[in-house]
Amino acid sequence: MNTVAEWKPKANPWIIGLAVSLAAFMEVLDTSIANVALPHIAGALGASNDESTWVLTSYLVSNAIVLPLSGFLVNVFGRKRFFLSCIVLFTMSSFLCGIAPTLGMLLLCRVMQGAFGGGLQPMAQSILADSFPPSKRGLAFALYGVTAVCAPAIGPTLGGWLTDNYSWRWIFYVNLPMGILAFLLVQRLVEDPPYMKLVKKIGMRFDYIGFSLLVIGVGALQIVLDKGQEADWFGSTFITTLIIVAIVGLISLVIWEWFQEHPVVDVRLLRNFNFATSSLMFFVVGLILFSSTVLMPQFLQTVMGYTAQRRGSCCRLPRWCCW
Repeated sequence: MNTVAEWKPKANPWIIGLAVSLAAFMEVLDTSIANVALPHIAGALGASNDESTWVLTSYLVSNAIVLPLSGFLVNVFGRKRFFLSCIVLFTMSSFLCGIAPTLGMLLLCRVMQGAFGGGLQPMAQSILADSFPPSKRGLAFALYGVTAVCAPAIGPTLGGWLTDNYSWRWIFYVNLPMGILAFLLVQRLVEDPPYMKLVKKIGMRFDYIGFSLLVIGVGALQIVLDKGQEADWFGSTFITTLIIVAIVGLISLVIWEWFQEHPVVDVRLLRNFNFATSSLMFFVVGLILFSSTVLMPQFLQTVMGYTAQRRGSCCRLPRWCCW
């Protein structure tokens, strides 16, 4: 029997990398594919354009809340089991989003979709790190990086084409074949390394206070960033209240988690300069990438009168091609 240090996956690591990257691609794709379809969703479900933006907000909020919990859930259920559960439930939630008859039902399904998708990216990265030797992990994460960069870029174009030629519901149905294929590949190829079987699963305590602060802080901040412009920022009592709640919640989260033995979010990792710097860079990249993919569709469709398909193509072309 191999020791922990000598363990290697039975399948080819590159095939494993493709399998887990497919699942991550599916989740990242949904952060941008729905952006171009908001006017169509609003019209079909009898909602305003402002109300339809909750389709994006609900997904991002639940996704951001569940993502930090992935480590705890892995210790409870096992990594492969948790990863497969996320793929199955994310795919089912996508189908429910596609058949949603009302905006309220669609938002509920989007919350579920974001929550179940929250574990896909961290699990894909964890599996890649264990499947490849240290000398090849750079190449492995480059493969993963392709999916993380291409998915938000492909999303608007694919979503616009599906919306104009079929229906906005197909932006959710497109996850079904990818989800089924990812499940079959992961079930067949991925296995938990020995060290994960040594993790103690008995007597684990869940940090309820930390989780509550995380939900309150991140949820309030996400709503502020999404709805602040519409409500005139500090001119709105609702937005001002949420800003205070977000600041208090996030500061309290950092203070509380710093002194916890088993925190939901291990903020002590930020003492490592390399980790803190890379986290800051990811924050900047995400800020620029996702803000543009949310703002551009609404501007081009509501102000410039572009079709969904043309708008999706324009974000990938030089500016002069779109005028």
